[in-house]
Amino acid sequence: MSKRIEVKDLNVYYSKFLAVEGVTMTIEPRSVTAFIGPSGCGKSTFIRTLNRMHEVIPNARVEGKVLMDGNNLYDPGVDPVLVRRQVGMVFQRPNPFPTMSIRENVIAGAKLNNQRMSKKEGDELVERSLRGANLWEEVKDRLDRPGAGLSGGQQQRLCIARAIAVSPEVILMDEPCSALDPISTLAIEDLIEELKKDYTIVIVTHNMQQASRVSDRTAFFNIAGTGKPGKLIEYDNTDTIFSNPSVQATEDYVSGKFG
Repeated sequence: MSKRIEVKDLNVYYSKFLAVEGVTMTIEPRSVTAFIGPSGCGKSTFIRTLNRMHEVIPNARVEGKVLMDGNNLYDPGVDPVLVRRQVGMVFQRPNPFPTMSIRENVIAGAKLNNQRMSKKEGDELVERSLRGANLWEEVKDRLDRPGAGLSGGQQQRLCIARAIAVSPEVILMDEPCSALDPISTLAIEDLIEELKKDYTIVIVTHNMQQASRVSDRTAFFNIAGTGKPGKLIEYDNTDTIFSNPSVQATEDYVSGKFG
């Protein structure tokens, strides 16, 4: 299921403002790639270009290419809705649909994609997705209760279940643990380790320990100053980034000297 992503000379604009400049990188399938860097350096902006989610902001545009197994997601005629079905997104704060039950939250994406299914098929999808998010045993006896009634960590795993229910090939996570307690954070990190067996995963995190724990490769972004574009400074195996980076700014950041 998972896909290789190749980004080539990507610039991201909001109107005339260049927010991210000149990113080139390859994200391997069945791996976890972490984006790190100080606030405002373009990590979240860049991750949203990987499923065209940034386009919900007026006047946002990109130059360059994002290739998924060789196909440019930005070619004319490519439907961004289909891109977002292939490339799921989990946001910083858990966002289950508040008026929907746990079950309805899981199958919401499939219904939005006009996927018709019998009750049996729906039940199987719900169980498979919740098991994939390591949440089934905790909620199987209360599927008709509101998803918003779960704890924060459970809500985030419910959002992950909702994302994988539409059978994506890539899962993007924009600071998925920043609003969670340490125990819930550990549960999400364990889940990421399981999910990478089937998916390509990209995660934005401000937590250096988390990046070193969960990722195979790490990309360090930085910014020269207010009003300047964010840039990819260094991209390598996570062990190398944290133990022997080739750029001084990377070493300063991961060692806590700034950011």
